[in-house]
Order: sequence, then structure tokens, then C-alpha cells
Amino acid sequence: MTVTHKYFEVAGFRFSLEMPVFSPAWKALSNYDPFLTEAGPVLFTVRTVAEWADTEKEPLLVQEPEDDMPVLNLYRTAAGYRVEMSPCKAVPICGRLDIDSTLKEGRLAVNVQRLETFCINNAMMLLYAFNTAVEGALEMHSSVVMQNGRGYLFLGKSGTGKSTHSSLWLKYIPGTELLNDDNPILRVLPDGSVRVYGSPWSGKTPCYKAMDVPVGAVVRIRQAPENRITRLPVIQAYASVFASCSAFRPFRELADGWHRTIGSVAASVPCFVLDCLPDEGAARLCHSTVSHG
Repeated sequence: MTVTHKYFEVAGFRFSLEMPVFSPAWKALSNYDPFLTEAGPVLFTVRTVAEWADTEKEPLLVQEPEDDMPVLNLYRTAAGYRVEMSPCKAVPICGRLDIDSTLKEGRLAVNVQRLETFCINNAMMLLYAFNTAVEGALEMHSSVVMQNGRGYLFLGKSGTGKSTHSSLWLKYIPGTELLNDDNPILRVLPDGSVRVYGSPWSGKTPCYKAMDVPVGAVVRIRQAPENRITRLPVIQAYASVFASCSAFRPFRELADGWHRTIGSVAASVPCFVLDCLPDEGAARLCHSTVSHG
């Protein structure tokens, strides 16, 4: 079977996907098109394979997710690691990602064709997180807007109104543009500056932009009966960023990398908590505060 490689670059890091040339999944993965780049050295590769093999495995991180959250369970195997995945706990495991001990090579088997795109996206996100952990990058669970040349990340638990708050900025704050609505990349560069990047992963909102801007502020959104914004001290800022970054913490070296990056972000970027209503006043209060933070 003839296969092809495609290469992508997100936040300055190149990786690749290998699949059969005529796989229908290529067309379904148009979210990667803005990030296409030339062939070259890569941080990691994901390859789709046909065999659905069983293997002996030792649990490393097996969690009970909320009803509507994806299942991503991590195991140790003789050859490295395995991640078993499904869209939610009501759906049986539909993808098996076998990763070598270096975390550079992933072999993905999918047993439900309609869920292949879900599995590929999650395989790419996981290996991206693993391989950029010591490079100063964080995958954030966040909605992020750009305004006046800076990026503003809105954090919060699912359902608290991150996307709603972004939409209020788009409506009421002139010059606002959505960069990503679910999984932007936050990166601390070697010179200590912090930038936020678009990614191929944006949740339910199709917003896939190969763009980046300096970070203006990080804001945690909380529902409240009135609008109030408070700047967080560094320790609380660290906890706020930590709670919203995607990380598999059983890997000690990678966890240390994530913690260093979070510490740098908390120490150098203004971080706030916004208790708010889903209204124009919340957007204007937030903008007027963080744009001068």
C-alpha cells in the first residue's frame, strides 16, 4: 500500500503524519492545511496502521472522565507506551496509539472508521504535548483572542463561558479577532518572551490560524452575579495556568518541563480572574483592565 507523509509546523515545531495516499481521512483533516510545511527533521511522527493488536500493559494514568469528555488512558508496554481513546466513556475504545520509548514514533490503529479523525487529532495532540514539554510549550485549554497586537487567553472549566467571553470581545471590542477557541499553544521563547499560537485543534469552533502574537494577559473566567476582575499574585497565577494546560504527568522529565514553563508564564504575564456575567459590561471591564495590565 502506497503511503504519503505530510509535514506540519505549529508554534515553530515540525511534526508529520503518515497515512495511505488515498485515505479519506486526508480530506477530513483540512484543519491542518494552514500549518503545512516543507519536509525536514521532525519532533515526532504519527503513522496509521491496520492491525488492531492486543498487548500486555500496565496502567500509568487511567481516569474516570466526565460524561462528555474524551477517554484517554495511558499504559506502559514492553515496547514503550499505549494510549487507548474514545470520544466519551459511553463509547468503547476506538483508537490505540502505540508509542515507542523515545516518544517520537506513534502507531495509531482505529477500529471505527467514522472516529478516525477524532483519533488522529488526539494522537497528534498527545505527541505534540509530550515532545514540546521540555521546549517551553504548553497546550492550553483556552479560548484566545487577538486585539491591538496582543493575545488574551480566557481559561475556565468546560461550560464556564470561555467561548462566550471571546464572542463578547468580538462583538464589543473593536479590532478583536479570534485566534483559537479551544487549544492554543502558549510558548516561552529562549529570550523569555511569551507568545500564543494558533493550532489545528480548536474544539467545536473551526478556527485554524497559523498566526501568533505576544501574550497580553491570561484571564480565568468564573460565572458570577456581577462583574469584577482581580489580578492574581504569582502563586495563584501558577495554579490558574496549571489547571488549564494539557499534560500527562507520569513522565517526570516532561512534568518538570511543564512546571518550568508554567512558572515562567506566571512570573512574566499578568494573570487575572474575572467573575462575570455573559454581557457587554464583562467584556469592556476585562478589556479596559488587561489591556493596561
